[in-house]
Amino acid sequence: MLLTITTTARPATDLGFLLHKHPERVQEFSRSFGTATVFYPEADEERCTAALLLEVDPIALVRSRGKSSPDFSLSQYVNDRPYAASSLLAVALADVFRTARAGRCAARPELPGTPLPLELRLPALPCRGGPELAARLFEPLGWEVDARAVPLDEGFPEWGDSRYVRLTLRGTARLADALNHLYVLLPVLDDGKHYWIAPDEVDKLIRAGEGWLHGHPERGLITRRYLGRRWALARTALARLAELGDETEEELEPAVEEDAPAGETAADEAAAAEAEAQGDAPQEEAAPKAKPLNLRRREAVLAKLAELGAVSVIDLGCGQGELVGALLATPRFAKVGGMDVSPMALTIAARKLRLDRMPDSKRARLTLFQGALTYTDKRLSGYDAAVLMEVIEHVDPPRLTALERVVFGRARPGHVLVTTPNIEHNVRYEFLTGLRHPDHRFEWTRAEFAAWATRVAGEYGYQVAFEPVGDDDPEVGPPTQMGVFTRDQRS
Repeated sequence: MLLTITTTARPATDLGFLLHKHPERVQEFSRSFGTATVFYPEADEERCTAALLLEVDPIALVRSRGKSSPDFSLSQYVNDRPYAASSLLAVALADVFRTARAGRCAARPELPGTPLPLELRLPALPCRGGPELAARLFEPLGWEVDARAVPLDEGFPEWGDSRYVRLTLRGTARLADALNHLYVLLPVLDDGKHYWIAPDEVDKLIRAGEGWLHGHPERGLITRRYLGRRWALARTALARLAELGDETEEELEPAVEEDAPAGETAADEAAAAEAEAQGDAPQEEAAPKAKPLNLRRREAVLAKLAELGAVSVIDLGCGQGELVGALLATPRFAKVGGMDVSPMALTIAARKLRLDRMPDSKRARLTLFQGALTYTDKRLSGYDAAVLMEVIEHVDPPRLTALERVVFGRARPGHVLVTTPNIEHNVRYEFLTGLRHPDHRFEWTRAEFAAWATRVAGEYGYQVAFEPVGDDDPEVGPPTQMGVFTRDQRS
């Protein structure tokens, strides 16, 4: 089985630095199932191609399974493994190009982060789902996909196509990303792994899929097939992917570190937001480091809540509890609520908040519950302020009137903070096409958001003011727009 990687970025021979394999040498790597060889069919300033050839020994492959396989059929020895790309090629790729997959290059540290024009070729790839599936998996990652079915016999076209495709991928990407795409998706296309699938495969999938898998439209199929349809492992992996968040801004900008418990990581940002609102934030000589948008949005909400003097706050559509944790970390918020339609999101929130180990005094301030914003719920009442942070764009437009009635008409908090993407700013995201997330039902311009907010405020007895979140671009406005609703005292 063969994989070739070609680049035309000058000097093209820099590919050798990235792969940590010298273009003038042929290198062999022994594996339990065969031998992997790396060589360069061409290598000059204009064009460089690296080839990974895996020669599988069917007898060694059977022996490496030991007693774990009760299969005594001839198919153990006579099969397509010596010539068709499969999970075995993915394993060889992971081992031979380990440092390249990690994005490290000590000799030329600037290279791994540089996108390169790449062409990846696989002459024979078993693909359960045909060329169409190959396109569905690779095109969302930015690849131009040329997948052609291999006929059973070119001399007898009436026999039809085999289950194999010739796959060529072209695009501009970091080499580390390209290798990780192949590492995950080769066994997915084959829909088979030829070694024991242990629980640590979940960790391997999460690491290799970092930055792209949690937002992939086929992440469920990818996860299930990669883990050999072990449903318990697949559920674990999908839950961990869900923890990465579904905000496209987190993919477009550096991710926020969320590994520590929500209540602890949020303490500093909550205190800083309140200090900012009170006008006594510390002065620093050095310019602050750029913050990702989701963190700036949360800080803006916290600062506004402190400025408004809110003591009880409910986060409507609380997701996995990041804002709830920040609110709990600030003692001034004596009553904190969190509601979400997703039971899984609430389960993850409870775990991240360490609800089972939370001190009684803090636990007494918190209420988490499942519910929908389009149905009247008395549990939403009794709060000084409600927050709808990146929520309304997930609601079908015909059901927005129900949300308005539930939040502004029935719950009627003193203040409502609503943040939503500014679609005008999307042009600043170079690689974004369409809306910022596949679950968004709409995204509004500043004028559209202002029109909606003004109508709702007038209909339900509120005043509304608008504030930018993120850098306010003079041409297209900020990435996030926030409406601050304050209930009219007479209503």
